[in-house]
Amino acid sequence: MFASITNWDGDLINQFNRLQNDLEQIWGSPSGPANIRAVARGSYPSINIGTTSAGVEIYIFAAGLDPKQVDLSVQRNLVTIAGNIPSNRPENTSTYLKERHAGEFRRVLTLPEDIDPDSASAKYDNGVLRVSFTRKEEARPRRIAVNA
Repeated sequence: MFASITNWDGDLINQFNRLQNDLEQIWGSPSGPANIRAVARGSYPSINIGTTSAGVEIYIFAAGLDPKQVDLSVQRNLVTIAGNIPSNRPENTSTYLKERHAGEFRRVLTLPEDIDPDSASAKYDNGVLRVSFTRKEEARPRRIAVNA
């Protein structure tokens, strides 16, 4: 009765992945992220955000994106990035593995409250869109001289 469970062919991880895919086909993909710091599965393009005492840098990994077609807006501490990544897939082909996402996207990111939204700058180079913000002057660390 349980022969398939006790008869491992050495490909355990692939069997679990297949089981997960089968369950997602039946009940759908999970709607939320896996944990509080993760984004929902299928969110694209991939994004890295880094902070320093001087500002915040956002890196959007979107190969094939036309920078003129990117809609980038800032309202207070919310950044919205929207665009379309073309698929470039030849017609009449079937896909059995898809790792590169294509199509329309929209990501909304929350920045720290001390960011100056007027300081935004953006540059697209080698498939990476880099958006930079500086912190408000009053929020930056400053050195205080100590008199002896």
